[in-house]
Amino acid sequence: MSPTLAPSVIRTNTVVVGAGQAGLAAAYYLQQRGVDFRLLDAAAAGAAWAGRYESLRLFSPAWVSGLPGRPWPGNPLHYPTRDETTAYLRDYAAHFGFPLDLHQRVTRVGAAPEQAGYEISTDSGRTYLARRVIIATGPYTAPRVPAWAGRLPAATAQLHSRDYRRPSQVPGSGPVGVVGSGNSALQVAADLAATGRPVVVAFDEKTAALPNNQLMWLFLVLTGLLRVPRHTALGRRLSRRPDPVVSGDLAKLRQFSNVTFIGRAEAALPSGAIQGQKGVSPPLEGVVWATGYQPDYGWVDLPVFEPNGAPRHRRGLTEVPGIAFLGLNWLDTRRSALLHGAGPDAKRVVGELLKMP
Repeated sequence: MSPTLAPSVIRTNTVVVGAGQAGLAAAYYLQQRGVDFRLLDAAAAGAAWAGRYESLRLFSPAWVSGLPGRPWPGNPLHYPTRDETTAYLRDYAAHFGFPLDLHQRVTRVGAAPEQAGYEISTDSGRTYLARRVIIATGPYTAPRVPAWAGRLPAATAQLHSRDYRRPSQVPGSGPVGVVGSGNSALQVAADLAATGRPVVVAFDEKTAALPNNQLMWLFLVLTGLLRVPRHTALGRRLSRRPDPVVSGDLAKLRQFSNVTFIGRAEAALPSGAIQGQKGVSPPLEGVVWATGYQPDYGWVDLPVFEPNGAPRHRRGLTEVPGIAFLGLNWLDTRRSALLHGAGPDAKRVVGELLKMP
């Protein structure tokens, strides 16, 4: 007879780490299959969205942004805001009554001692024992900034777009720089420019720009371009290309008279200026780095990573039985890191995991 487990030890079939869109979609399909599971999050459902900048809007309309089993409420043509996205995810978790354990930051996932399965430890002192673990914390974890960012003087305030919420976070009223060539860089720069202060944008002029309208999304859905698998020849070619930015957002930013584009950032100068391919900024009072993220899975004590720290998987499934990832860029297709792709990826990964003994 097995000894009685202490209250701080919870045994379950599957643990899902992360209650963003990927983790919630996994929870939906686990629930549909009648699997005993726990959904863990360091804060709350949708917390990653709640922590983004206030002016954020989804790049996809509501009709292609819903999770399985619960369409987005309201106008399907609407592009949801940050707060609307957070509310939708929290409502989704509450509607289905998932076994959601909040404020459980996972500190280690490793092999369970002296038994099959895995041991998941949290900073609250809880331990979960599970046969399967789905890691759905997403790709937006550790901010990445250029190595030369440290050359800026201490007087130049610096923050990453992950920590940017509103213009008032950047002190002063003089020039501020935004470095990056993605959609977040354009939205943050426009947010700052709307205050009237000078904004210098270090943006790679070679970045592709596409319209973001209902017709484009209808085209992407009907042609299946968002569903091209990464492991095909076309998928490999597409995955190597940088993501395009929204042409309307780029055009809007160029209309601000207080915005200057200097091309892709190349270096920082001791004066507090940034050298771009097309010009040099004036000394900056602050810089927002919209320069992406890098993997941060130091808490996963399992042999499932490439030398660069990225998860090693095929379509979300790893070589370690019972361990899978969800919500990564190009986990399977272009839509994998979007709300649009959370459901299909979760359905497939959960189905494959449950085939394992």
